[in-house]
Amino acid sequence: MIEKIKILSEKYYERIRDIRHLIHMYPEDGFQEFKTSKLIVEELENLGIEVKQNIAKTGVVGLLKGSKPGKTVMLRADMDALKLEEKADVPYKSKIPGMMHGCGHDGHVAGLLGTAMILSELKEELYGNIKFIFQPAEERDGGAKPMIDEGILENPKVDAVFGAHLWGSLKEGKVCVKHGTMMAAPDIFKFKVIGKGGHGAMPHISIDPIVITCQVINSLQTIVSRKNNPLNPVVITCGKIQGGDSHNIIPNEVDVEGTVRTLNEETRKWIPKAMEEIIKGVTTSQGATYKFDFEPKYPPLINDSKMTYLAEESLKKVVGNNNVCELKEATMGAEDFSYFTKEVPGTFFFLGIAEDESNPVLHHNPYFKWEDKNLKILSEGFAQISIDFLNT
Repeated sequence: MIEKIKILSEKYYERIRDIRHLIHMYPEDGFQEFKTSKLIVEELENLGIEVKQNIAKTGVVGLLKGSKPGKTVMLRADMDALKLEEKADVPYKSKIPGMMHGCGHDGHVAGLLGTAMILSELKEELYGNIKFIFQPAEERDGGAKPMIDEGILENPKVDAVFGAHLWGSLKEGKVCVKHGTMMAAPDIFKFKVIGKGGHGAMPHISIDPIVITCQVINSLQTIVSRKNNPLNPVVITCGKIQGGDSHNIIPNEVDVEGTVRTLNEETRKWIPKAMEEIIKGVTTSQGATYKFDFEPKYPPLINDSKMTYLAEESLKKVVGNNNVCELKEATMGAEDFSYFTKEVPGTFFFLGIAEDESNPVLHHNPYFKWEDKNLKILSEGFAQISIDFLNT
């Protein structure tokens, strides 16, 4: 099977490379991936794979049935691009102003289609089924949960799920897995400090929300440094501050937005309470008031240990024992693939795209680019994992 997979990967390489370039040239925002979905549907139908479309608006599910009864494995790729003007010098540069594939999702789609091409030729040797999931809106709103809510884990019932991300800080040809918690929950907060505006020359008869906001922001970091166990990773970042219109006017209010990153549900539930205690305490002590809103997003991504071990052994067959590693620590980045692993045993892994690890490829960067040859490893890796899961 290993040799068959590699031969078929070479057979379809030019096609998946061309698909990647086409998707890259026409990037689409979350839940707006209409051209991408259409292309996916056409490719899957050409392979004789059963297709369901318009799931969670633009999502696509392909079902490949092996010749023998068995389990069902699900493979997932995300489709959406970023609101970013591309500056990378590539012949397949984005043709859509202000949009680009700056995180590798074009490769995820093309790589998974490559897997579908490989496995469609091997279906006579397969036990069970493979579901190919092409998911919208990973970057912002999250398309995983809406797809789950629309029943993609049923009919047939999914027994295991696998996903991957092209990773810019990892060298080409290398793959990293992680047992247990791998990525953080990316929750969002907003708060407003409400003071009393006035003349900048007479602050004593006003309540300055800018000064109070500065105190709040600095105090929030004591949650990380003094209230939280230092062995328990937490990030609180204030990424947006808006307030004031002129150099000599004290405004009435200041708005702040930011993100909280946590690796477990207990800490995740505690953080908003600790934040509001500080915001309330600081504003009240200064005669101001506040509004606070906390929006939970994706849960932490926690990999199943058995599925991680299976993926690790399968990937060694593709890239060699020395090229598969275990992540030393979780990343505070986030992935809504976490919704899948909450429902079904599964695992997520990183696939390197950096020519040199000392010069990493920066995601969400206008100069983000990587070599097409990495598509082969992604296609082969998914195919080998699927076969090993179904035929064991």
